[in-house]
This record gives sequence, structure tokens and C-alpha cells, in this order.
Amino acid sequence: MPFQKIEAEKLSQAVVRQIEALILQGILRPGERLPSERDLSDRLGVSRPSLREAVAELQAAGLLTTRAGAGIYVADVIGSVFSPGLLRLFARHDTAVFDYLAFRRDMEGLAAERAASIGTDADLAVVDRVFGRMQAAQDRRNPTDEAALDAEFHMAIIEAGHNVIMLHMMRAMFDLLSEGVFYNRSVMFRQRTTRAALLDQHRAINAGLQARDPIAARAAVEAHLDYVRAALTAQRQADRNEALAQLWLQHKADKA
Repeated sequence: MPFQKIEAEKLSQAVVRQIEALILQGILRPGERLPSERDLSDRLGVSRPSLREAVAELQAAGLLTTRAGAGIYVADVIGSVFSPGLLRLFARHDTAVFDYLAFRRDMEGLAAERAASIGTDADLAVVDRVFGRMQAAQDRRNPTDEAALDAEFHMAIIEAGHNVIMLHMMRAMFDLLSEGVFYNRSVMFRQRTTRAALLDQHRAINAGLQARDPIAARAAVEAHLDYVRAALTAQRQADRNEALAQLWLQHKADKA
């Protein structure tokens, strides 16, 4: 008969499974520091030797890393998604920027649809709270703060969609965006009208989610990213026009 004796699970394996799940679900993020050994063993209710055994296994698996004198951190598992050579290509070619926006439009539209349908009340409360912070930040006119909240808002929607593959994939996308690989977010906040329009678009996304209307939420996300694409296209044309104007100005100055 195909039966085997049930064996009690080692405590260290239970710790491994719990930490793995927290990383998989995106709750523990790459680069995040874990509590001290004493604190973590108390929270988990296991001995420190059992915790050390679990940490060693997670380090061997590449999920945790130790920094000398600083503690234990979640490994930067996202950093290996794209090779350095491919990132350099992304940064040098406009095609990558607009393909990136198209990819986000598709994925985030689906995420918003999922969040409106299956997101918990707590999920949607997080999205609403981030939007409230976006509203409060607008008057401060700080592009760095606004860009950070923009990313946080979109990631909250993806988290509310409860798909761990999409979560890690899109988190990698936003990490590259924050590093300026695809484009500099600050260009989106140069004009007051642009900033107001962006806030209105996020308001519409939030309204669709809070109403649990998947169609409205997806349409609002798609309209927002269409606007971002148009704004970036216009900015690139304006930059080209300015470069040409500077050439004409220099040429006329040389002839004067």
C-alpha cells in the first residue's frame, strides 16, 4: 500500500516555509532587513539554533543574505531579471520606453480588473489611503515625493490582484523605472496642468476600484497610461525642437 509514516516537521523547516511564503507574497521585499536573531526567534516561537538552521538553508537557496555587522536581509532576487547589457539597450532606445508603457497598460489594466473583483476590503483601503496621500502631496510640488507615491499607488493595485507572478514581475518593472532606466518620471510633473490631470486620472482609477467596478477600473488605468504615452511623446518632440533651436541660435551667433 502507498502509505508512509507521518513524521513531525522540523521547526527549522516550518521557519523556512514561513519566510519563503512572505517573500513569495511580496510582503518581505528585496533588500529588507529581518529582525534581530533574538527578536525573530521570539516572534516565531522557535529556538535560536532552529532559526539559524532555517536562515542557513534560505541563504543557500539565494533568498537571504548576510551583511557583515548589519544583519540578515532579503536577497535582491529581482535584480537578475534583466542582464546589464539589456538594461543599457533599454535606456538608449525610445522603442523600449513605449513598449514598456504598452506592457504596463496591459498588465495593470488586468491587475485593476482583478483588484476590483477579488481584492479584499483591506486591499482597497490601502489603495484609497495611498491616493489620499497623493492628494495631500500635490500642493507640496515635490516631483520626487509625487513619483514615489505614484509608484506606490500602482503597486498597491497589483498587490490587490493577488497574483504573485504578476506582483514580482511588475515590482521589477517599477524598480527599473525608479532608477530611470525607462524614463525620468519628473518630466511628467513639470507642468501644473499635467500634474492636475495625473491626479484626476488616479482619482478615476481609485473610484473604479472602490466601487468594485472591474470595467471602469481597467478603463481608467488604460486612459491614464495612454495619457502618459502622449505626454512623453510630446516631451520628446519638445526636446528635439529645443535642440534644433539651440543649433540655430548658435549658428546665428557665430555669423554675427
